[in-house]
Amino acid sequence: MNQTGFKVKGIFLDLDGTIVDSTEAYLEAARISFHTIGLEPPGKKTALEIPKRLEQGFPLTDLINGETKKFLSVYLKTYYAASQQKTKLIPNVSVALEALSGKAKIALITMRYASKQTVIKELECFGISQYFTHVVTAQDTLKPKPSPEALINCVKALDLEICDCVMAGDSVIDIRAGKAAGAKTVGLLSGLFQCGELVKESPDLILDDLTALPSFIE
Repeated sequence: MNQTGFKVKGIFLDLDGTIVDSTEAYLEAARISFHTIGLEPPGKKTALEIPKRLEQGFPLTDLINGETKKFLSVYLKTYYAASQQKTKLIPNVSVALEALSGKAKIALITMRYASKQTVIKELECFGISQYFTHVVTAQDTLKPKPSPEALINCVKALDLEICDCVMAGDSVIDIRAGKAAGAKTVGLLSGLFQCGELVKESPDLILDDLTALPSFIE
């Protein structure tokens, strides 16, 4: 993995686990959803396995006794509602974003199935919306990450070349999307995925969290 730095003109960032800590929203969604299908809510480890599986398209049948449709309907609705109250900025991320915005254009790419306006409003509430030149949500693409579609969308919007961009996120999906598009990739250990899981995807760099990234952007 690259341990020096990147010369880039565009920085693409994930949202959950990268800019905001969504743990409490995930746990709230799991608690309410399991109660809805008549099951006791699982422990924290299992509850946080759910968003990891959903992101990767893995089944949940062993966790929810086959009540997938009902569970997902409640889970996603509850998560999106809870994310508006229970997410919080990862410490010092605003300082990192300010530093990064002085080095390159920043775009946000999230797999949340929410409107761009909803996400921008959340960024405004955190006082960080001014750092983002472009925002792409799952509603803006036919194929979400790991498809490169969202990254290609950003490249066109920012008038950049993909080889001059870096994708940074906490998920294996972020790394796969970045590689599929042809961007440089950075895995962050601030979210749901462990170091070993990110290493398997061979990103150019792995960092503890976004606050370390400015030191690697030239």
